[in-house]
Amino acid sequence: MVPVPQTSPQTPPVLRRTPVQQRSAERLARILDACAALLDETGYEQLSTRAVAVRAGVPIGSVYRFFGNKRAMVAALAHRNLDEYAERISTRFAATSLLDAHGAIDGVLDEFIAMKRTVPGFALVDFGVPAAAPGETSAEGPVGSGESAGEAAGGAEEAGAGDTAEAGAGGSGEDGIEGLAEDPNRLVVDRICALLATHLGRTVDDDLRRKVLVGVETADALVRLAFRADPAGDPALVDETRHLLHAYLAPSLSS
Repeated sequence: MVPVPQTSPQTPPVLRRTPVQQRSAERLARILDACAALLDETGYEQLSTRAVAVRAGVPIGSVYRFFGNKRAMVAALAHRNLDEYAERISTRFAATSLLDAHGAIDGVLDEFIAMKRTVPGFALVDFGVPAAAPGETSAEGPVGSGESAGEAAGGAEEAGAGDTAEAGAGGSGEDGIEGLAEDPNRLVVDRICALLATHLGRTVDDDLRRKVLVGVETADALVRLAFRADPAGDPALVDETRHLLHAYLAPSLSS
């Protein structure tokens, strides 16, 4: 049975509380937008929930209504990035009248590079969370660098007051953070395979998943190299990546 593609936005598994009102959903979007912008400006280590709250124009308690610490917040941003990436690929595939293996590979690679160039925070946090710093945990409660224990405790206390009208079901989000931190590329593979099944009619089996995983890991490494060589992505290295993916993946996608 072919898996159903997950290209529509999904609720991030790292939220303490799921927004159930439009106002709350818009506030969450502003928080993640602010997080992405600050990642570009300060990096992950210096990121703090208080700085994000100031940039988003919301009380610190609003941040803690959704996230236990900055790591959970960045995990939600990575999840949003993955949703956007899948949506971009799906839109491109749907707009291509005669999609073949090479066109599918180009779409997957081109949209990844486009997000590297244009999406705030994506150069540092694409689909995964940076490795935990010493003393930082992925579960709620303990905090990482750039975020004091006092801020976390005070923000959590503020978040707990008077928020029942906007809160939906929630959880610790620990499983979601661990999944993104440990192997985000496997989540990318799941999305890409589902899209290939839908738009190319390719049955998703273990062989295809293995091939796509190798392609994703290889492209990830080579695209990072291209952006280290040139802030906009070295064109020659991008071309080499494309040729390699065509040679390796196209035969499997055409069969």
